[in-house]
Amino acid sequence: MSRRVPRSRVPLVLALGAALTAPLALTSPATATGRYGQYTVTALKFTVQAGGRACTVDADLYRPAGVDAAHPAPAVLATNGFGGSKNDGSTDAIGKAFAERGYVSLVYSGLGFGRSGCLISLDDPAIDGEAASQLVDFLAGKRAADDGTNADFVTQDGPGDPRVGMIGGSYGGAIQLATAAVDHRVDALVPMITWNDLAYSLDPNNAVGSGSVPGVFKWQWTNGFYLIGEGQPLLEPSLDPSRINSLACLHFVTKACDTVRTLNSGSYPADKTADMLAYARSVSPVSYLSRVEAPTLLVQGQADSLFNLNEATATYKTLKAQGTSTKMIWQSWGHSGGLTDPASGELNLSQGNLDSSYVGKRILAWFDRYLHKRRDVDTGPAFAYYRDWITDPGRTYATAAQVPALGRKMYLSGDGKLVDNRKKVARGSRTYTNWLISTSHSESSLTGIIGLPDPAPYDTPGTYLGWTSEPLTRTVDVVGAPRATLKVVSPKAERTQDSGNAADKLVLFAKLYDVAPDGTKTLVHRLVAPVRVPDVTKSFTVTLPGIVHRYEKGHRLRFVIAASDDAYFGNRGIKPVTVVSAPHDTGVLELPVASG
Repeated sequence: MSRRVPRSRVPLVLALGAALTAPLALTSPATATGRYGQYTVTALKFTVQAGGRACTVDADLYRPAGVDAAHPAPAVLATNGFGGSKNDGSTDAIGKAFAERGYVSLVYSGLGFGRSGCLISLDDPAIDGEAASQLVDFLAGKRAADDGTNADFVTQDGPGDPRVGMIGGSYGGAIQLATAAVDHRVDALVPMITWNDLAYSLDPNNAVGSGSVPGVFKWQWTNGFYLIGEGQPLLEPSLDPSRINSLACLHFVTKACDTVRTLNSGSYPADKTADMLAYARSVSPVSYLSRVEAPTLLVQGQADSLFNLNEATATYKTLKAQGTSTKMIWQSWGHSGGLTDPASGELNLSQGNLDSSYVGKRILAWFDRYLHKRRDVDTGPAFAYYRDWITDPGRTYATAAQVPALGRKMYLSGDGKLVDNRKKVARGSRTYTNWLISTSHSESSLTGIIGLPDPAPYDTPGTYLGWTSEPLTRTVDVVGAPRATLKVVSPKAERTQDSGNAADKLVLFAKLYDVAPDGTKTLVHRLVAPVRVPDVTKSFTVTLPGIVHRYEKGHRLRFVIAASDDAYFGNRGIKPVTVVSAPHDTGVLELPVASG
């Protein structure tokens, strides 16, 4: 029987940890003894130049016992998830866990969070990355903290070149890539559950080759985090003046606020859309990965509708193609599902279970190899993924040389069947019509923050089309991103799509269900593929979010395209859609199958 990840939200750990766990700031070195060794913790301040402003970065320095100028150690640099601080349970745990294991740890509150100054700039390499680089200067012995503290006990690869790795999740993941892009002294990265392209994350268009056509606004996630940023005085009173922008945009850089306003307007005029996409991509790894040389271990969550597996896969492929050493792990938990099952054996940074979890062991090996320079250390396979249908925690991960390729084709028949041979396709056509309100539900993205129950996914009859396979004769393991090639007919959308405002183009949502013998439907991790069709007169291809899922023998696959989803903005106006099928011309669903 499959084990499903509980519907618990990780942002409470990674994004709001500052509000939940905020120990008193240290004013002098304090000694602590962990499971593996003793270390001191010293609170430090650094004045940095970032985005044309001088501001203070609040940090804690963890120094292992016995580490000094004569006996230096490599360093680990880390910061918080969005809305958090250095005092988060998971961020603080990084400092402790690595200090216990003999690493010098410098853990800091990111710009605009905790007691650090400056505006929130979405991990912009020119701002957040440059600020982090100035902390690397401290680890290199090139500068002191504001109180005069120096770090002359970090291993150096050359004058002014400290041996330093970075680790962290979500907002604390992207900062690693941003820092490595501007500072090649960084030696190893472990970005977890982070983004490749914020334009895709917040306004996804899963149509392949959509180019300059904007996507479909992910309004719940985006506005949730925007409110966390603008509401910083509620989390951190008496803000540093460097954290104030203007009445129209309190705590973000202006371009970030402009982007959110454009998205919330529901309108995509050409000029504003171009500016929005350009800015979102400029602060995303997609625009600067070519400058990242540090060996990178990517860890992405399967339960994540904010930053899905496709984001890590895009980063992985780019780094791999340019020769940067990189490997990738798809763990179980992400922003949409959490760490509530201790029997899973999964990494929990707040518990520091690095030695007893598969992902933790891989991280330790990564740093052994690239920070301790232990050439004989095996850093593991190129690709690994968590299987929730395995009950033995020691066997939950499978490994492979690469993500499975698309290997199985199924066809959309005119009678609503999903068939395995084009010859079985029946001629026919079916139509759905959208309403002016949302009629489909995949998830309530902020369930974990609001604390309300989330209804099961549903689609309202008449507002979607579905194709269902025959019961499977054997298990099928889908590992990767399914892909669908579609052709739809929508005269109303055709008449409005060239209006000059991309918001008039047709919007639809593709998704894949698992239907049990008793009729129970499961939308895997509640993931959907939003599409703003570039040209409704032509066929188009949709890449669905990556999944790792076993379709059991006797279960059926069900492919659905729906007119709306209440976690996203939808169509402007009523746009009926017809899908026509014939053996020689019909929609095709392709699956990346690992076995079965």
